[in-house]
Amino acid sequence: MTDTKDSLHVNYSVITEFIEKGSRVLDLGCGEGGLLKMLIDKKHCSGSGIEIDQNNVISSIQKGLSVVQGDIDEGLKEFMDNEYDYVILNQTLQSTEKPDYVIEEMLRVGKKCVVSFPNFGYWRVRFYLFFKGRMPKSRMLPFCWYDTPNIHLLTVEDFFDFCKQRNINIKKQVYIKRGKISKNPFTGFLTNLLCEEAVFVIER
Repeated sequence: MTDTKDSLHVNYSVITEFIEKGSRVLDLGCGEGGLLKMLIDKKHCSGSGIEIDQNNVISSIQKGLSVVQGDIDEGLKEFMDNEYDYVILNQTLQSTEKPDYVIEEMLRVGKKCVVSFPNFGYWRVRFYLFFKGRMPKSRMLPFCWYDTPNIHLLTVEDFFDFCKQRNINIKKQVYIKRGKISKNPFTGFLTNLLCEEAVFVIER
């Protein structure tokens, strides 16, 4: 069985590969700052993070990172248009109250944006719900229905539809399954069925 840490490492590696060296980045929902620190160390990026959990903010600051406590559902009003080369929302979209507003704010503040999320259309999730009749639990979705921070679960197809409706351009996408990058050129229904996690680069 693939370890969660291995999956997280792949996720970080994919995003780090997307970001050009020396970019200015803003990491939304940055947790303890692991990804932001990797971007600074490996890609010589500059930037900062926003995190709602105070303990995570403290952990990030202890790593020498510029991270402030804030709620991204309230917007990014303190930032100017195109202030950052990249705005990152990694594994946080599904836990926002206003995901559409958050993405619009990201696209305003960042020249490009990176969005990743667990795919609720993954076949194991579908089978769990179909056969057990209960809300799925997995590596990517480990919580119970009553204590989960995930309030807007979505699928890859949902995200494609969202981008099309709002004239958002998808520049790159990588699909991850069981902690490994999927190398098969699946499209459409098969992507939605076989992808456990998706990472997108989007822009206006």
